[in-house]
Amino acid sequence: MTDLSAARPPPASAFLPKIVTVLREGYHLPDLRADALAGLTVAIVALPLAMAIAIASGVGPERGLFTAIVGGFLVSLLGGSRYQIGGPAGAFIVLVSACVTNIGVPGLLLATLLSGIFLTAAGVLKLGSYVKYIPYPVTLGFTAGIAVIIFASQIKDLFGLHLTTEPAAFLPKIAALWAAHATFGPPAAIVALATITMITGIKHVAPRLPNLLIAVTAASLAVALFHLPVETIHDRFGDLPRRPPAPSLPTLNLPALIAALPYALSFTLLGAIESLLSAVVADGMSGARHRSNAELVAQGLANVGAALFGGFCVTGTIARTATNVRAGSRGPVSGMLHAVFLLAFLLVAAPLAGRIPLAALAGVLAVVAWNMAEKAEIWAIASTSRADAVVIVTTFALVVFRDLTEGIVAGFALSGLVFVHRMSQSAAIETADLTPRPDRVVVRLTGPYFFGAAAQTSAALDLIADHPRHFVLDLAALDYLDSSGARALRLLAHRIHRKGGQMVLLAVRPDQRRILEKAGLHPPYARYIATLEALDLP
Repeated sequence: MTDLSAARPPPASAFLPKIVTVLREGYHLPDLRADALAGLTVAIVALPLAMAIAIASGVGPERGLFTAIVGGFLVSLLGGSRYQIGGPAGAFIVLVSACVTNIGVPGLLLATLLSGIFLTAAGVLKLGSYVKYIPYPVTLGFTAGIAVIIFASQIKDLFGLHLTTEPAAFLPKIAALWAAHATFGPPAAIVALATITMITGIKHVAPRLPNLLIAVTAASLAVALFHLPVETIHDRFGDLPRRPPAPSLPTLNLPALIAALPYALSFTLLGAIESLLSAVVADGMSGARHRSNAELVAQGLANVGAALFGGFCVTGTIARTATNVRAGSRGPVSGMLHAVFLLAFLLVAAPLAGRIPLAALAGVLAVVAWNMAEKAEIWAIASTSRADAVVIVTTFALVVFRDLTEGIVAGFALSGLVFVHRMSQSAAIETADLTPRPDRVVVRLTGPYFFGAAAQTSAALDLIADHPRHFVLDLAALDYLDSSGARALRLLAHRIHRKGGQMVLLAVRPDQRRILEKAGLHPPYARYIATLEALDLP
């Protein structure tokens, strides 16, 4: 068996930011030029997205920029991924919107701060490696569910509808939107459709161009030049601030902490999944390897920093990270520069952002929602595995109609049951006696023998062991044994003993023998031998 311990990083390097690794390798002027270009490219993509996500989350667009500037800088400076770009993410829209609705923006800031503390603690406790055990069908299901909810949240601005109140829950929201269909505004719908068309068209014709920025800029110019009656950022939110606010702590008291805690836990769970999934995507594109625990610590500190400067949830963002890799980034400096470029925009050109029509940003998020739903992946998995399809559908339905956390927990539980069933099917029994004798039978047990497999194989073992005086159980090919499997074998051994026979355990590994002996498998009920010849029957 290959020893993998040498491949694991020593404890100190598990938390080493990638910027340190890059600088140790040697960082020169050509690298800085490449990172500056990549950082500018990512900033151009992040600018409309950060504002659109903030608006969809129920807060002002400036908070999206604060999040991308502060959080994005800290994620790149401290993170364990070479190419990760941090900022506000579409996956959080549902949770952030619910948080703002129920406990307000001060509660959101506190929940973000607490989430940062929890993520940092998770990294320090080295829990980052466990996030990879989230089953892929669960990830597909909740991502598709989030995409549907994001799109539903943009219907109002996509069609220029006027609602006095817009419910947060999916079905009441759809009912309220339909009730307001008479307020349909054609100019807003035309702007949104034109924005979507430009985004998708530019991506196909000239994929290297910043399609989001071009589409939003063109829509803004059209609304201004033709005086279209379409609501803009300035109309709804007023002037954007020219600089981030001074750092300050959110309100800290026991009632506020209790109210914010459930949202903080949800932010932590989703943030860990989203950021490490994004880091894995970056690794796949670049051939690099991220440090999951260092990444969690960075994500935690970035959330703390964002909360102090009026921002909200920060996580690794897959689309912007992929853009960073494709733009030729050499390392974390490009992510830091992307934050600097966004800050420069805020300082110099904030008034221009007020002219952006909300219908255009809704078009941006409609495209984001469409791309978030991994339709080809869902179809490929659902068409090959009915069990995985059930996991995807269940997770999706609970995310859309109930709650994101409930969807993930239920999907994970269902995936666990599917895994247990599949593993229990892989356990096998075969007779292995090359010289059959009437007083003995040799049976080889292969695969994992655990609580799931024991329930299925016990009856077969009972039938095989019904007559021979010596029932030899060859465990040389047994992959895994748990206490439930050991208990099933103990019951079988006692049954054989009552009939005047004995269970003989052949080629048992030391670790499995300890489990069997703790379960009560020792003389006179069982005998351990290394080879079949050691049975020494007359």
